[in-house]
Amino acid sequence: MKRKSRHIVSYTDAELRAMRARGESKTDWKAAAKKPLPDGSDPDDAMEEIDWATAELPLPRRKAHMTLRLDADMLDWFRKQGRGYQTRINAILRKYFEQHVR
Repeated sequence: MKRKSRHIVSYTDAELRAMRARGESKTDWKAAAKKPLPDGSDPDDAMEEIDWATAELPLPRRKAHMTLRLDADMLDWFRKQGRGYQTRINAILRKYFEQHVR
């Protein structure tokens, strides 16, 4: 067993099989099998039928290259969040844009 963080634990296949054999599995598959599938009558269980044969992925929007001057402390904060910080900045600006275009 390896601990990746405080709450995430990873087990090998052999460890999982041994735990199951000892009865340490916390999943009650028999009880789960008896529960009905959601029918969509409860809004929290709403399921929409998806026709995967005709499903289409939206095309990504074209990105324009530009130079943008940002406050240094704000840029440092975004960069400290790791890879993808420019995508996060773009997502925040997009949300702002969408709220004001309506």
